[in-house]
Amino acid sequence: MTRPATVVAMSAQVAERIVRGPVRGRLTRIADVHQIVDDFARADLSRTEVLFTSWGCPPVTAEVLDRAPGLRAIVHAAGSVKHHVTDACWRRGIAVSSAAAANAEPVAEFTLAAILFANKRVIDIARAYRAARTSDDWEARFPGFGNYRRTIGVVGASRIGRRVIELLQPFAFEVLVSDPYLEEDLGARRVGLDELVAVSDVVSLHAPDLPETRHLMHAGRLAAMRDGATLINTARAALVDQAALTTELASGRLYAVLDHTEPEFLPPGSPLYDLPNVLVTPHIAGSLGGELTRMADLALDELSRYARGLPFEHPVEPDTLSISA
Repeated sequence: MTRPATVVAMSAQVAERIVRGPVRGRLTRIADVHQIVDDFARADLSRTEVLFTSWGCPPVTAEVLDRAPGLRAIVHAAGSVKHHVTDACWRRGIAVSSAAAANAEPVAEFTLAAILFANKRVIDIARAYRAARTSDDWEARFPGFGNYRRTIGVVGASRIGRRVIELLQPFAFEVLVSDPYLEEDLGARRVGLDELVAVSDVVSLHAPDLPETRHLMHAGRLAAMRDGATLINTARAALVDQAALTTELASGRLYAVLDHTEPEFLPPGSPLYDLPNVLVTPHIAGSLGGELTRMADLALDELSRYARGLPFEHPVEPDTLSISA
């Protein structure tokens, strides 16, 4: 096993959270780490064989590659590599790995919790109970609430969408999935998006942000959702026509759990903060806190495989980027 010359490339804030303690110790045992940078202009890349990257890594351009003649691999301790792995990297034949599988886990867990709470009307009942501070006939106020035999629609058979489908299997749900590229059986019934939207009690979005998915949930599809249905978006805000959704939510007809909005952090005057049928969270579904270590561990496993001359277990292929996050 060799110790490849490695540069850690990520924002200083991310490095402080990820490259520390046991992670730093294991990293330095696997690799010869000679720099931690957030700007390649200040980096000596002359002998670099591997970039160990995460959020805040600057683009690895052709100019950067000219200064890194020995670069062979990029190991990304986060999800999407689109922000820093350029076409020049693929032309050079650089091997790329991503910890997207590790980052998918907390998003799927968040989604499962949101589905269960949405159908049980937990947030609504908790709010009403806090206001009333006495018993009430919750079933009369929220007729038919509960999770038994509900229909859950998963939009997008991405890593996260697939993991959500797996996590839903133990429950008494009918699970639907819509994805134009899906061919295999995931244990969910494949349907068209319009059918999924019309019959689901919860619609959960897990499609990538692509030109063809912009406003996938447009005004017409939002209007087609069942009265009392819940829209969950842990994907990207661009998938939803937010103005049309806000209109539907203001009417009280739908519920929503939104971890992504446009802009990413809503202005103070946004009605989404105050609508009682909306839960807005500030982009927290993905890896945060202790969950960062899961991504780092997967990336270190990949770096260890590289150091031992083995192929990556979680490679990124350039021909899949056009239909992935």
